[in-house]
Amino acid sequence: MSVSIRMKRKMITLLSALIVVGVLTAFNTYKGAIFGGSDDRYSPMAANQDFYSLSATTLEGEDFDFAQLKGQRVLIVNTASRCGYTPQYKKLQELFDQHGGSGFTILGFPCNQFGRQEPGSASEIGEFCSKNYGVTFQMMEKVDVKGDGQHPVYSWLCNASENGVGDHKVAWNFHKFLVDGEGRLVASLKSGADPMGDEIAGFAAGR
Repeated sequence: MSVSIRMKRKMITLLSALIVVGVLTAFNTYKGAIFGGSDDRYSPMAANQDFYSLSATTLEGEDFDFAQLKGQRVLIVNTASRCGYTPQYKKLQELFDQHGGSGFTILGFPCNQFGRQEPGSASEIGEFCSKNYGVTFQMMEKVDVKGDGQHPVYSWLCNASENGVGDHKVAWNFHKFLVDGEGRLVASLKSGADPMGDEIAGFAAGR
């Protein structure tokens, strides 16, 4: 075999390896976005900004003052109607059916920032949630959870300067935050976290 042929084969092998590495790197980056970053858990610590000073607007257009959440354990989740994680609505509702009204509640914040997977109007979102998953927990108006238009609730959840424990980045739909009955952020959980898994179910039950 000539030297030139061997060199060409080595070059092809090297190029193929570089392509594989590039594809794997891109996949891991994409996977990281899809699964919403990392999980973070915290011992309860007082926030720098009072969680109960926050407010939002419901899907029905009504003001929702977070002061009414005092004493309740709260799961906050950004939702979408056309996501691979959308079926989590079923488990979120199941969780709410089991523990809602017993010192636990869920707040859903529709968001269209990830894959444009929540394009609907407030009425369309409400109809989708009700018809397909029987959602009865409180849904809020569609918001931005990142960027210049980040909603104040998500500014609190994502910034240690406000929540007192850690900085977070919401990287995909159905990222979950857990706030205890004293308004302290205790967990930031990626999209794949099971709403009926031991950690979230235990939190909902007050264990």
